Amino acid sequence: MSDFTIEDNQLIQKEFESLRLAALKRCATQQEYEGVIKAFEFANKAHYGVRRKSGEPYITHPIAVAKIVVQEIGLGYKSIVAALLHDVVEDTDYTVEDIERMFGAKIASLVDGLTKIKSAMLGNMEGGNEDEKSLQAENFKRMLLTLNDDVRVILIKLADRLHNLRTIDSMPERKQDKILSETMYIFIPLAHRLGLYSIKSEMENIWLKFRQPEEYNEITRRIDEYTQTKGIAIDNFIEPISKLLEGAMYKFTISKRIKTPYSIWNKMRNKGIPFEEIYDLFAVRIVFTPKQGSSERKQCWDIYTLISEDYKSNTDRIRDWVSTPKSNGYEALHCTLMSPQGGWVEVQIRSVRMDAIAEKGVAAHWNYKEGGTKSNENDMDSWLNMVRGVLENPDANALEFLDNFHTGLLSKEIHVFTPAGESKLMEKGSTVLDFAYAIHSEIGNKAIAAKVNLKLASLSQPLRNGDQIEILTAASQKPQRQWLEFVKTAKAKTLITDFLKAEAKDSIKLGQEILERELEKYGVKSQTGVLKKVFAEYNVNSKDELYSKIGAGVINLSNLGEILKKNKENKLVKYWNFQFWRGKEENTESKNSAKKGRQQAADNRTIDTRKDYLLEENPIDKTLSYKVAECCRPIPGDPIIGFVDNNQVIVHKKICPVAVAMASRNGSKIINAKWTKHTILSFLTRIQLKGIDRLGIVNDVTKYITLMLSVNIRKIFFETHDSIFEGYIDLYVHNTNDLEDIIKNIQQIKGIDSVWRVDVKNTD
Repeated sequence: MSDFTIEDNQLIQKEFESLRLAALKRCATQQEYEGVIKAFEFANKAHYGVRRKSGEPYITHPIAVAKIVVQEIGLGYKSIVAALLHDVVEDTDYTVEDIERMFGAKIASLVDGLTKIKSAMLGNMEGGNEDEKSLQAENFKRMLLTLNDDVRVILIKLADRLHNLRTIDSMPERKQDKILSETMYIFIPLAHRLGLYSIKSEMENIWLKFRQPEEYNEITRRIDEYTQTKGIAIDNFIEPISKLLEGAMYKFTISKRIKTPYSIWNKMRNKGIPFEEIYDLFAVRIVFTPKQGSSERKQCWDIYTLISEDYKSNTDRIRDWVSTPKSNGYEALHCTLMSPQGGWVEVQIRSVRMDAIAEKGVAAHWNYKEGGTKSNENDMDSWLNMVRGVLENPDANALEFLDNFHTGLLSKEIHVFTPAGESKLMEKGSTVLDFAYAIHSEIGNKAIAAKVNLKLASLSQPLRNGDQIEILTAASQKPQRQWLEFVKTAKAKTLITDFLKAEAKDSIKLGQEILERELEKYGVKSQTGVLKKVFAEYNVNSKDELYSKIGAGVINLSNLGEILKKNKENKLVKYWNFQFWRGKEENTESKNSAKKGRQQAADNRTIDTRKDYLLEENPIDKTLSYKVAECCRPIPGDPIIGFVDNNQVIVHKKICPVAVAMASRNGSKIINAKWTKHTILSFLTRIQLKGIDRLGIVNDVTKYITLMLSVNIRKIFFETHDSIFEGYIDLYVHNTNDLEDIIKNIQQIKGIDSVWRVDVKNTD
């Protein structure tokens, strides 16, 4: 701890001044406003002398979080104060009781929730073994338990994470990797599900900037160029629309927006297309103040009718989210119109209320509800209730929970109906059985079939928007293991798994009793030597597997007596075989003993995750000091992240979804991995090609690669349709520089339209 300079104190006051002005507008009473001032003074005193990694006074972080809370999320007094105090209990000697005494029970509860989250994120959890379970996954589960108390805790935590991302430059690389992985795996989907579009987009862009800096910079440069060349055309497209709306006496704003670098990168990667083929870079947004005497929904359609008279509309691309809002509360009418220059332009039509919800999500719902405006919170409440249902299950495995929760966050939704006409929100892709479990766990457990729209349907049938479902049950039915192969929702998976686990426990107990009873008949006890014989006979690997199969009736013990009578292995024969082998191979063994000793020493080496790990190759025996992950196959030059697994370093691309999930689950195994110069060994990669078909083009491409560039090809696949060819080539390169040279050279071949790198999905 050190004293602050005059400049430090001036910075603190400057940062707080902008928060003070924002709080002045948001606080409902003078007492609330004074509470914000009191919280700042208290937090400033508590954190006095402490600095962030960047060198700034630590108090600037809580101030920044509080500003995001009020200005970008739209929360009020209690959230502002909780944001200012969110690190006090964790980082100073003050307690939650101190906070409650000074600021009241509700604010203390919010601060306590945020303190628990911070402890969870740091991995402060008692008990457990990292080799047996992931503490970090368990910590995430504990973090999300705060949804049971007050969703504002999660909203403030999102603000905290956003500010950490904005200042991530000052953090060491290993901590950057952990924060970025957690952000992509949990916080970005969570922001999306809570409707915080602006925060979600900024988090995505920061993630891309640090994960793929070269691609981020290139896309940003291309966006700037595109904006300069096409911006005027969009302005010309907007002008007639503005005149039509003014003539119809609407109060409105109309603006153009461009896709974010992350959304462009994601579309290029997922669809395998270059930047030039992203046709919906621009969109136009109309935000209007509703007129009296007509519903917002009707006015959205009135505006669409008005502007589509002058511009041709693509009716297949109309998206009506005013009639059926998304689960995160998003409401808008999207249409696609043909511009005078010949390109399709998406137009988004929203009321002022809809726009606030689109940008600030669940927080805006509260604001409008408090203001007396009807708020569409049913879908969000349903989702939060679903999450609570999963969280409240004490038996849910942490890793399974995290995966299921992550999947649930990313899913899209459909509306289906009960026989009585009650609407239920389900994940897109949900089955009849998912719906049964959504109604009640016992209905799911006893389900045998269903009637979907009055027609008989199986439990595995996927549901469609608007389906009406009646579940048929039978008292004798019980959950089946194969159900897990087709259910979609986290709730259904958890309930089925729990039932099967409970049933397995019963089978294990019964099987143990049966085996011990049978062994007693032969005067034998259940000892290790006896069990090994039984394991070998029935081809099982553990006592639980043996007991379970006996209890379930899979293993019949009718031949147990014969098994017990079998002689043990002839140790004498085994001994002489061993001596004979040793005598014959003695020289070879002695020659290899030194090498084995060195290998054993290497195997016993402990990898220090605190130090950078150099990814080296041995030019003598052509081996690597690490293992390349099969899921993403990074090559030297790719941004990478390493994980220690059984004292071996496994290397993934930083953007690899598997790596993101691993880092989110178990950040303690992350290691900073650095490429060294690789010149001997080659790495498998894949390039995708597209172009105009002509006689001999495949021969030209392969010949150029093998003869001119001296690169080995492993696999080629091409197909032609309507004079257009498309395909891929798997080849071996030393590093990303080699690959870039190959791509540039191939693009010069006549008929080639585009060449780009893609992941190697299979190598068969």
